[in-house]
Amino acid sequence: MYARLARIGQRLRQADRDHPWALDAAVVAGVVLLFCLPDLFPGYGNEGPREHRLVLARPPLAAMLALQAGLVVPLLWRRRRPTAAFVTIMAVFALQWSLNVGLRADVALLVALYSLALHGRLRHLAWSCAAMAGAVSLVAVAISDGGLPIGDALFFLFSATTAAVAVGIAVRIRRAQLAGLRERAARLEIERDQRSRLATATERTRVAREMHDIIGHNLSVIVTLADGGAYAAQAAPERGREALLLIGDTSRQALGELRRMLGVLRDQGDEAAEFTPQPGIADLDGLCTRIRAAGPRVVYTAAGDLDRLDRGVQLMAYRIVQESLTNTLKHAGPETRAHVTLSAEADRLRVRVQDSGPPPGVRPPVHPGGDGHGLAGIRERAALYGGTVTAGPGPGAGWTVEAVLDLTPDPTGGPT
Repeated sequence: MYARLARIGQRLRQADRDHPWALDAAVVAGVVLLFCLPDLFPGYGNEGPREHRLVLARPPLAAMLALQAGLVVPLLWRRRRPTAAFVTIMAVFALQWSLNVGLRADVALLVALYSLALHGRLRHLAWSCAAMAGAVSLVAVAISDGGLPIGDALFFLFSATTAAVAVGIAVRIRRAQLAGLRERAARLEIERDQRSRLATATERTRVAREMHDIIGHNLSVIVTLADGGAYAAQAAPERGREALLLIGDTSRQALGELRRMLGVLRDQGDEAAEFTPQPGIADLDGLCTRIRAAGPRVVYTAAGDLDRLDRGVQLMAYRIVQESLTNTLKHAGPETRAHVTLSAEADRLRVRVQDSGPPPGVRPPVHPGGDGHGLAGIRERAALYGGTVTAGPGPGAGWTVEAVLDLTPDPTGGPT
């Protein structure tokens, strides 16, 4: 029954929004049928004990119709102009009782007061209630001559007035609460869509960063090995054959990482397609070996208990070293020297990659396709763990990249 009533109320509200004059006309029609027509029949409602009858003047039919119209017609704009409707009805009400005429259509004044409490400005409600109290007091004095005690008359009239104001304010508060709930639901829906878009953008950034690390590093190694193998093919065929084998190994490794990445993108719900196994600190030896095969002399030094680090930190450290060595290979050339240092302390991990730059008089090869986002990617990765990155020229002609990752546990359960 409650659900049926709610649906009926929703249909009525929709019909009122589509045809706002219909409800106002229906209210006017109801007041005319229930309260105006009985006054047009002489003697109607005069039965009952004589001591409770009210002796009031009965105006001519034309005057009665005019007074009823003045009381009822302003209800047509009671929602759009509630203050004007109340003032108009109050003026007709005062004129009517100044002529000692009582009409059942006076109930329109209560309807106008209710509409003012519901739709009007609250500062207008105060003086409207004061005017209503004065008018009710005068009516109570006027009808007390018919044998009705003035106290009973005041109690009845003030109760009716209070009920009209109270019901109007209660409905107004309820509508404000419903409007607030609808606004909050709409805002939550917008925030949900924004969070979804932010999550999508974050995921795209993460995938782009992983693809950059995988493709950028491995292609840089492959290009360097191909250049070196082309020069060694004539002078030392065995070195050229070794370079081709290393190119094949590097390509297969890059292809495997790309397959894992694309597998996750194709099937997000498959746990088997997770980023496992992901490279970690234990794989840095193999990374340094591949870089050495491309020409640079790489020295790798580790200090501290690195095995205790979680997999996410190890992946971050691996990617930072990978990107730094890739930049070294691209910008310093195969004749440089690089020193990789990882130092695990109680609450932080320090990653340092320093190269010696190209030898004097040697111009490093230019690799096409560099997008310049490597250092930005390193900073983004370090920021995930509350870390900092410093990069700049090192001693001599080299370049130094140093990242410090915060290992302090986050009370929220995520990286600090």
